[in-house]
Amino acid sequence: MLRGRLGLETARIPHVDRHGLLWLSRGALIVKDGTLRFERQAKPDAESSMDAGEYGIPFQGLSMVLLGPGSTVSHDALRLMGRHGTALVAVGEDGVRCYTAPPLMPDTSDTARRQMRAWADTEGSRIAVARKMYALRMGEVFPHANLNTLRGMEGARARRAYQNISKQYGVPWKARRYDRNDPDWADIPNQCVNHASVAVTAAAAIATTALGAIPQLGFIHEHSGEAFVLDIADLFRDTVLLPAAFKSARAIIDNPRLDVERQTRRTVGDTLRTERVISKMIDRIKAMFQDIPPLWEKEDESGQEPEEDTT
Repeated sequence: MLRGRLGLETARIPHVDRHGLLWLSRGALIVKDGTLRFERQAKPDAESSMDAGEYGIPFQGLSMVLLGPGSTVSHDALRLMGRHGTALVAVGEDGVRCYTAPPLMPDTSDTARRQMRAWADTEGSRIAVARKMYALRMGEVFPHANLNTLRGMEGARARRAYQNISKQYGVPWKARRYDRNDPDWADIPNQCVNHASVAVTAAAAIATTALGAIPQLGFIHEHSGEAFVLDIADLFRDTVLLPAAFKSARAIIDNPRLDVERQTRRTVGDTLRTERVISKMIDRIKAMFQDIPPLWEKEDESGQEPEEDTT
C-alpha cells in the first residue's frame, strides 16, 4: 500500500555507516518473504563454526558479502542486493581467490578520486605515495625520490629476506625463479612462493573492491590491469606471503605426499583469517590517501565546493 510513497524500496544506508564484510560458505543465498536469507545445510567443520540452519542476512547494513566455496545464489538475491548497493564477491576459502566482483561499489567515489588525484602526480603526489609504500615495506623512509632507485633498493632487500626466512624454516633456497609458461617447473620453495603470491593478491583484490579503489592505477606496478592490487599485496610480502610460503615448503619437504598448491593455499588462508589481513589491507589503503584531497575542483572564493553539473 505504501510502495513508493515513503521511498522504502530504494532506501539505502550510506556505506560509511555499514559494517564491512560478511563471509558465507556452503549454503544457498536466497530471498524468502522479501528478506535475504542464507540456508546452510552443511555441518560445522574446521573451516566454519556455522550450524546448519537458516540465517537472516542484514544486507542493508553490509558493504559486501563474500560468498565462499559450496555456495549458490539466487537471481532474487542478486536483484535485492543490487537495489540496495550491497556488493557480492565470489571468493575462495578464507579469501585466497577472488573470482568475480559485480560492479556494485560503495556509494561514494571518495577513495577512487583521492587515488586518481595522487596517481596523476599532482604536486609530486605519485612518488610520495610510492615512497610511503616502500616505507611500509622496508621499515624506514628513504630520501630518494627516484622510483627506479627505490626499486633497486627493494630488490636487494628482498633477496636478503628470502635468505633469512629460508634459514628460519630450514628450507634450502637458491634464488627466485619463475617461468610464467610453466610455473610448476620450479623447485618446491619457488612453487610455494608462486601459489602464496596468487592467494595474497586475491586478498588484495577483495580489499580494493571493498573500497571502490581503481585496480589499474598502481604507484609501483604500472602496466598490469591490477597494478594497484599488486601494490597492496606487496605491502604484505614479508609478513604474510613469505612466512606462509616457506612454512608450506617445510611441511611439503617433511611430507612429500602433500599437494603443493592446496597446502600453500590453506596456510595462507589460515593467516588471512586469524590475522585479519584483509581488514589491515583496507586500513592501509585508507591511510595511504588520507592526506590527498578527494576533489579535483578548487574551492571558489566563498570557500564552498562548486556544485556538480547534473545536466
